[in-house]
Amino acid sequence: MRWNWIFALLSLSLALGAHAQPVVSDLRVGQHGKNTRFVLNLSQKVDIEVFTLADPYRIVLDFPEVAWQLDSTQASAGLVKGFRFGLFRPGRSRMVIDLGGPGAIMNKFLLPPEGTRGYRLVLDIAPTDRSKYLASAGWPEAQAAEDVSQEPEIAAAPKAATAKRVVVIDAGHGGVDPGATGVDGTFEKDLVLSVATTLRDTLERTGKYTVVMTRDSDIFLSLKARVAVARRAKADLFVSLHADSAPGSASVRGASVYTLSETASDREAEALAKSENQSDVIAGVDLSKEGDIVTSILIDLAQRETKNNSAKFAQMLVPELHRAGEVTQKSHRFAGFRVLKAPDVPSVLIELGYLSNRLDESVMNTNRWRKRMADSIARAIDTYFRQNKGDHKADANP
Repeated sequence: MRWNWIFALLSLSLALGAHAQPVVSDLRVGQHGKNTRFVLNLSQKVDIEVFTLADPYRIVLDFPEVAWQLDSTQASAGLVKGFRFGLFRPGRSRMVIDLGGPGAIMNKFLLPPEGTRGYRLVLDIAPTDRSKYLASAGWPEAQAAEDVSQEPEIAAAPKAATAKRVVVIDAGHGGVDPGATGVDGTFEKDLVLSVATTLRDTLERTGKYTVVMTRDSDIFLSLKARVAVARRAKADLFVSLHADSAPGSASVRGASVYTLSETASDREAEALAKSENQSDVIAGVDLSKEGDIVTSILIDLAQRETKNNSAKFAQMLVPELHRAGEVTQKSHRFAGFRVLKAPDVPSVLIELGYLSNRLDESVMNTNRWRKRMADSIARAIDTYFRQNKGDHKADANP
């Protein structure tokens, strides 16, 4: 009888293990003659969809949701210049492989377990010319339709006139898009999520606000979806949190605030907006079906008031950020950030500091700094609404 129990427990354990979440545990890249071999170690056999995208050249691997246990070091060799991985949608994980030029997948196969090694996905990538690459690159039709269908709806019911002010906090990047990486390995997506969570808790404790997070976990969200969250919530204010990086200027540090303008205040602001606007491309998002929200917004007269209110809030933020720590010399800048383009929601993007500066990175990783930063942003939000009592969209849009 005792052996029957042991056998039953062993069988149950094996059955549970067979249905456990798949794990991606190792990665190797090497050059073999002109070709590049990319190998992923998997704990179990899974369905993997592989396709290529252009401009920039990249290979996308879509998995069912997996647990990532990879070293964060960005391995590179041959055509492979780097890679990113993470949760793309609930139930789906994604890896994006950056290519240094057009490359054709010559072989794709899954090796079965052997000895102590589990399953191994092998990709052999060979150099090709751009015309051949473009002929085979593109989105699987079924997946493109799925991606579009999962974008959040913009429509929402009107808020009651007595509703609390709605503040949407946007933790930048996430999932397959890590954002900037600090000199000591901090991922921007992790840092800003921790600050966003602290800010949410700070605002909710006042009892004056309804706080909505665009994301509260390590998941990817497109720029279009972030704007849609703010509009769907009928937000009174949208605050997007990021951390900057200037690898060529390691001494630069401090926080800064950005608001929307199609004419950038300076070259650095323009370069930063261009970089942040690439988040969807980095994560492998199909942009072919997205409308141009810029054109319709910039000709809308309502956008003028929104921009003015965004600038007012930015002016209140700067001295508060100074109280929390260092700020840059040009502390309020403006450029064409896509995430700030909701036509009816005052919006700012806060760069909390520079991950390329070792001191900034170290300070930003402390609970004390995060609390001080959250308190400062919360005070600026209080001041903004106190001085704009008559500007409640719940009253303006019954």
